[in-house]
Amino acid sequence: MPNTFAAPGTVSPGEKLTDDVAVRVARNWWLLLVNGLLLVLAGVLIFSIDWSVRSLATFIGALFIFEGLSSALTSGIDATGSRTNVVAGLLSVAAGIAIIVWPSPGLVAVAVFLGAWLIVVGTLTIGGAFAVRDVLPDWWLMLITGLLEVPLGVLALANPGATLAALVTVGGIWAVAVGVMRIVVSFQVKRLPEYVDEAWAGPAANGARGTAAPATAHAVR
Repeated sequence: MPNTFAAPGTVSPGEKLTDDVAVRVARNWWLLLVNGLLLVLAGVLIFSIDWSVRSLATFIGALFIFEGLSSALTSGIDATGSRTNVVAGLLSVAAGIAIIVWPSPGLVAVAVFLGAWLIVVGTLTIGGAFAVRDVLPDWWLMLITGLLEVPLGVLALANPGATLAALVTVGGIWAVAVGVMRIVVSFQVKRLPEYVDEAWAGPAANGARGTAAPATAHAVR
């Protein structure tokens, strides 16, 4: 699931991001980095292993659980953002457990779980990309990722009787693409306090520096 720094809609346009909040959010950077590296590794494994339906279901379920735990551990800008992370994370963990313990999961079950999950995650990623466009320079990477996730999810749901090779392709492309994006974004999140300071450069020059920077940040995937 997405690593959400603020729940969508809880930070209105023009609301300010304080230096303290920027520092707290920036502490998430290593979680995004580790998450991205592990997803790229998972993508390579998905493409490299000769999967059975049972083993693929278990691996995808483990990815759901990993994503859920990562989301739950990501601190938000405010309490609402943090609660959103926990709820989203628990839902992802529950989906992962469900697909792992599913008795003799068929391709239809795996496709439905994977497709629905990708559509939800992709939609949130697209919203998060527009939310951070004034904060992170490469916000468009998130947008591209979300635009990739949604059609991949639709593809899985549109043909739930697809072959195992098709599901491997969908899962592998997703893991590698999202992993690379998160690696790039992690270093930008690390520099978020610097971006806030830069946003204050103009007002500071005019003697108008305050306690908050004019930056909006809702979510980062």
